[in-house]
Amino acid sequence: MVGDTHKDFDSSAVHALAGANPAPSALFVQITDPHIREPGRLAYGRLDTAPYLRAAVAAIGRLPQVPQAVVMTGDLSDFGRAEEYAHLASLIAPLTMPVYLLPGNHDTREGLRTAFPGHAYLGTQGSIHYAVDIGGVRLLALDTSVPGKSHGELDGAQLRWLDGELVRCVGRPAVIAMHHPPFGTLIGHMDKIGLLAGATELERIVARHGHVERIICGHVHRAIERRFGGTIASVSPSPAHQVCLDLRPDAASAWILEPPAFRVHALDPDGHLVSHLAPIGRFDGPHPFHENGKLID
Repeated sequence: MVGDTHKDFDSSAVHALAGANPAPSALFVQITDPHIREPGRLAYGRLDTAPYLRAAVAAIGRLPQVPQAVVMTGDLSDFGRAEEYAHLASLIAPLTMPVYLLPGNHDTREGLRTAFPGHAYLGTQGSIHYAVDIGGVRLLALDTSVPGKSHGELDGAQLRWLDGELVRCVGRPAVIAMHHPPFGTLIGHMDKIGLLAGATELERIVARHGHVERIICGHVHRAIERRFGGTIASVSPSPAHQVCLDLRPDAASAWILEPPAFRVHALDPDGHLVSHLAPIGRFDGPHPFHENGKLID
C-alpha cells in the first residue's frame, strides 16, 4: 500500500538481512566491444574509443565490491593491429584482477596471442576456447570468430569440447562466454553478421545441462536478453558506442553515443547468477533515502 512507504525505517532488519547474505562466491565484470584503435586514430573517422575504455576501467575500480575477474567478450581492437593491442594493454593495465580475453570479428587470434603472452589460456594455435574458475562459477569461453569475416560460427570441435566441459563441471554453476549472440536480435544488419553456424547445436547442448546459468555475449552493442536452451543468453552494451535500436529488417547500419555500460554478474546464495547493468560515468549521489530512521519527507 502507498501509505506503507512512510512507516519508520527499521535499519536493524536490513543489517540482519545483510548478515544473512554473505558476499557472492563469484563476482565478475563483463566488458565487450571497446574497439580500441592506435593512439590518435579515430574509429569510423570520428570516435576516440580509448577514453571510454579508460572510464570503464575507472568505474570498475569504484565498484563497492571488488570483482574477482573481468571478462572481455570480443572486438577488443578495431582492426586487429599490433598497435591497437598495445594500446588496449595499456588501457586495461590498472585492473588488478585477472582479465580473460576473447576474440571478436574485429580481432585476430594471432594478434591477441602475440600482444598478451602472459595469458596462457589463449593457447598457441587454432580457435581460442578455454575453461577457468571465477570463484564458484566455471567460465567456458567459446571462439565464434571466423578469420577475415564479420559473421560468427561454432564448429563441431568446439561444441564437443563444450559438451565435455559441461559434463565435467556438473553440480557447479557454469557461464558460457562468446562474442556473437546465438540468437536473432531483430536488428537486421547485425543479424546478417550474427552466429550463422552452430547455434542450433549449441542450444541442444545447453538444454541438456541445467547448470548453465548464463550465456554472455557482445557484438551487438546493446543490452539484450533472450531465453535460449532453458537458460538466458544476454548481450552487454559497449563501453563506447552503441548500435542504433531500429528493428526494421532493412534498418541502416549505424551507431549512436547512447550511455555506455558494462555488466556485473554475481552468484547468489542459491547458486544462481544475478546480472546487473552498470552505467559508466560519474553521477550525482549516492544520497540516503532515510534520516534518523525515517523516510525523508
